[in-house]
Amino acid sequence: MSTIHWTTGDTRQSARWHSENDTSFPRRTVVADDRTKADDAYRQACEGTALIWQGDFHNARQLLLAMGRRIDRRTPGSATSPSESFHLHRRRSGHRALVLGKLLVPLDDDHTLALRRAPDIRQACLEAYGPPTGPMAVSLRELLGVIGAHQWRVKGVDVPALGAHVHPHYGVFAPVRGEYVDLVARAPLRAAVLHRPATSTAFDLGTGTGVLAAVLVRRGVDRVVATDISPRALACARENAHRLGLTDRIEVSGPGLFPEGLADLVVCNPPWLPARPTGPVEQGVYDPDGTMLHGFLAGLSAHLRPGGEGWLILSDLAEHLGLRTRQHLLDAIRAAHLRVVDKVDTKPRHPRSQDVTDPLHTARGAETTSLWRLRPADQEGSGPCITRARPCSASSFRA
Repeated sequence: MSTIHWTTGDTRQSARWHSENDTSFPRRTVVADDRTKADDAYRQACEGTALIWQGDFHNARQLLLAMGRRIDRRTPGSATSPSESFHLHRRRSGHRALVLGKLLVPLDDDHTLALRRAPDIRQACLEAYGPPTGPMAVSLRELLGVIGAHQWRVKGVDVPALGAHVHPHYGVFAPVRGEYVDLVARAPLRAAVLHRPATSTAFDLGTGTGVLAAVLVRRGVDRVVATDISPRALACARENAHRLGLTDRIEVSGPGLFPEGLADLVVCNPPWLPARPTGPVEQGVYDPDGTMLHGFLAGLSAHLRPGGEGWLILSDLAEHLGLRTRQHLLDAIRAAHLRVVDKVDTKPRHPRSQDVTDPLHTARGAETTSLWRLRPADQEGSGPCITRARPCSASSFRA
């Protein structure tokens, strides 16, 4: 266990170092307070020195913003391709997180933040970190994320396809982008589900908040088994199933990818951008080797009942950035002895797709999210992959 030490007045203090994104333990620490200048704080953070804050909470937030402005003044390198733009963006984001992560705050042994004008964060920290085990030092940037996650958890995220809210936990990807949810809410169900609704089963792989499992139940699937590799996601999905009154229809299982048994429908929305995630939430976006996608494809046939199919929900942003190719995906589908029987597309509606200041704006504006309907290649009517897509609109779907 790594411990940070500092001195306040004549008192020697210490706290256990904690970082959700596995930032390395700071080897040098100095005390900072309301007298600390932003230029000095920025310089020391760039040199690798951590600043343990002992002043006013709101002043600490202002200092963090000022340090961020100094990072933003640095002129980014010019990119000659979409993929280079992506790598420069990731490098810049990583540098920003590293520097801003050097401003630390100490939490008492009951998760209290004992700074002037500090809010009561004990419940937020309990939800994110679990029961306290002694004094702890965390970056202010991470703590603000913990506080924000608690607020999301309390108010929830409205999901029109459910006519209800889901409540994300800290470290669990929130369904604030509705494209993939709408695709699952409207894609045509096979006869295996429609004709046997009382015995139909679906698997929701990488369930996160459990939102897709709930959508499938609302569509008439009798039983959904939701899995995830993250304990936080499993707890979140269970809580949301309880809130929605669906605990008798949704079974949360894991950690793992596939549960035991067979299903009429297997749904998976894997990360597909090839970069290393730097925190729990980014695991839902970045997967350097496409491990989850390939695991889903490789195991799908063995987990389908006769007449069943898999739904792969995937954005093509990686293709527009020059990081993946469509042929790579099609080859992976064929290698798993699967065939595409349909593909339904929808365009992004989130604000970032319209933000011209985003360095990845061109790719985001061209992005399409697709639901690929997959069946084993040896099932009836096997043939070539379908490449012509249908748009996601109310007239396109018939349950």
